Amino acid sequence: MDAAARAVAEPTRRAILRLVRDEERTVTDIADHFAVTRPAISQHLRVLTDAELVTVRTEGTRRYYRARPEGLAELSDWVSGFWGSSLQQLAIEAEREQWIKRKEQRKR
Repeated sequence: MDAAARAVAEPTRRAILRLVRDEERTVTDIADHFAVTRPAISQHLRVLTDAELVTVRTEGTRRYYRARPEGLAELSDWVSGFWGSSLQQLAIEAEREQWIKRKEQRKR
């Protein structure tokens, strides 16, 4: 999970993930969308690959990259759990406040 979190912390890598979410793309194709060099894109892809967020398929001399959604599953579950419990606490507090207001209104 830590590798995935570090990988998606960088905006260019998040943009790359969006590009390869629905289809395979080569480094050249990906690099065409950015104002950085192909070697820089290759480094970003290496981080994403090491974090198991993208898969690589080699065909001849070309390497095709595609997002691996399950690679984000652990991070997504953690974030959902983190916010889920906070939102649940907020809902409980809101219900408690409504109960107190109704109780005070009945006293009048």
